[in-house]
This record gives sequence, structure tokens and C-alpha cells, in this order.
Amino acid sequence: MGLRKHIRAEKLREERKSQYFARLRNCPTSPRKMRLVADMIRGQEVNKALAILRYTKKEAAQRLEKLLLSAIANWQNKNEGVRIEDSNLYIKAIYVDSARMLKRLRPAPQGRAHRIRKRSNHVTLFVDSKNTNE
Repeated sequence: MGLRKHIRAEKLREERKSQYFARLRNCPTSPRKMRLVADMIRGQEVNKALAILRYTKKEAAQRLEKLLLSAIANWQNKNEGVRIEDSNLYIKAIYVDSARMLKRLRPAPQGRAHRIRKRSNHVTLFVDSKNTNE
């Protein structure tokens, strides 16, 4: 690795220490369905987002609720002694990316076959505090 890349990698590692996030990998839901739920909570306060996810009927909402709770726990690990209620946590960013795609074949008329693509996704959720005095 060159010197510039090494310095850049070190800088990114230092920045990551001050970020609070959680990742959900290879979730067997299509990215399009997951984005519908992710768009509802983007930019919301954590308590409001948890309430939205709790009462949303979609299956993706349960997975995102667990992910959000994980991100909150990661924030607590890095900020020991600080109360969540005082910190005004909100969802800074949430990304839904496409993951691996399982390809299956379904028989079709006259000896043909149609391809079925079983999609999955990766979700990355960033949580941050609205307090600037920390």
C-alpha cells in the first residue's frame, strides 16, 4: 500500500471511531421493499423512529427496528455515562444497498425456463446526537 493510501486509511479509521452505526448484511428482502420503510425513518428522532417501526405492518420494519436498537447500543458503548434522553439522538443517515442475488429457474411452457431473482440487501444506519456541545 502506498503512503497516501495508508494515511487516508488511518484517517478513515479515526473518523469511524467518532461515528455511531450498525449494519445489517444479506437481509433476504428486496432492496426496494426495505427502502420504503427506511425512507419513513430517515432524519427522525430515535424514539419517534422506534414508534414508527413498531406500528408499521411491513416485515422490513421489524428488521430495521432491531438494527436501530443495535445502533443505539453502539452509541451507548462509546458514550458511557451519557443518558440517551439528554443527547437527542436522531437517524443521521440510512443506506439500503443491493446484496447478493440468488438465481433460480422456473419451468415455462414449451421447454423454456424463466429466471427468478431472489434479491437481498445491506442496510447501514448512522445515529448521531443533535447536541453540538459534546
